[in-house]
Amino acid sequence: MTILPALQQYIDNLELQRAELTSVRKEKLGSLVDYINQRREKPGVISLNFICTHNSRRSHLGQIWATLSAHYYGIERVSAFSGGTEATAFNPRAVAAIERAGFGVSKSPGENPHYLVRHSLQAKESECFSKRFDDDFNPQVDFAAIMTCSDADRNCPLISGATRLSLPYLDPKAGDDTPEEAQLYDERCEQLACEMLYVFEQVAKKGAPSFRT
Repeated sequence: MTILPALQQYIDNLELQRAELTSVRKEKLGSLVDYINQRREKPGVISLNFICTHNSRRSHLGQIWATLSAHYYGIERVSAFSGGTEATAFNPRAVAAIERAGFGVSKSPGENPHYLVRHSLQAKESECFSKRFDDDFNPQVDFAAIMTCSDADRNCPLISGATRLSLPYLDPKAGDDTPEEAQLYDERCEQLACEMLYVFEQVAKKGAPSFRT
């Protein structure tokens, strides 16, 4: 599969940052690697739901980069989603960060627009819009609930039907309307990119599963 050229260049430029992931962070990411490897041994879709409070920034970045990374390393049957403890909208600052990274983005009208995010001309777009984690659009059973912020972790004491994984990220919202705004959003986008690419690279190193569709 061919990645959009600007996005491929972005990924290539992250090689050093990927190599510098700390052992502590790799250990946190290992829980997601293990989950995906275990699910690859079983039939059905491997569903990942990235969750933060407002489903506006970090959770969407997780959804988008997990989708790309699975395709990038040829890991089949992975579907990534996102949700929050409440619905708001995919923040335009986060949208701008993925556009700067090289994704193709189209937008519907409305207060909570649906965005179609493309990383390849051959692959289906990621559909991104703000919603609760338990929205009908998202998986209801047999999925990983990946908590990308501590607030969501505290405010979601029970997520039915899920394997819960904690993978928190700093909120780029701290930079809103400051001179550091774009920098903080780009840093968070880069971190999610590095970490999701690492996760699926580790999955790919394990090789093909014993179960095949």
